[in-house]
Amino acid sequence: MENPMFRQMRRKRQQLAEEECVAILQKATSGTLALLGDDDYPYAVPISYVYHEGKLYFHSALEGHKIDAIRKCDKASFCVIEQDNVQPENYTTFFRSVIAFGRIHIIEDAQEKLEIARMLGNRYNPNQDEALQKELESGLSRMLAIRFDIEHLTGKEAIELMRKREQPSS
Repeated sequence: MENPMFRQMRRKRQQLAEEECVAILQKATSGTLALLGDDDYPYAVPISYVYHEGKLYFHSALEGHKIDAIRKCDKASFCVIEQDNVQPENYTTFFRSVIAFGRIHIIEDAQEKLEIARMLGNRYNPNQDEALQKELESGLSRMLAIRFDIEHLTGKEAIELMRKREQPSS
């Protein structure tokens, strides 16, 4: 998702295609959500999520630092690290990561909140419809649903991994 409002990656050769970024978001199960926190200090929190059709979805308790930050400023970023293979002898890591930038919203609509809760439940405990329904009946009122609209998506991987992918397989 190219957007002129956002910086271009300096090391373009290491940039992942958008499809690869989406694949990482679909595969990973957690990332770090970065918000503007108290007294304008950055606030980054590890969080589980689900990616669906260009958006990220989270759930949360009804109140706390994260919720206060979202209510204060809707700009956010979200980072997922798919691979971080430390190479001690080379003083580096072989990494693949994605960063999403966008706007984050607390969902007030009851139907949308229910759909988000179902997506999250099915992602982390698939094929358990009866158990999920019970959980939703008992816990939905104590949960906030959050939607992150991605405006810019960028991914990067270690040059060594790129070289490995570029080599013809024998």
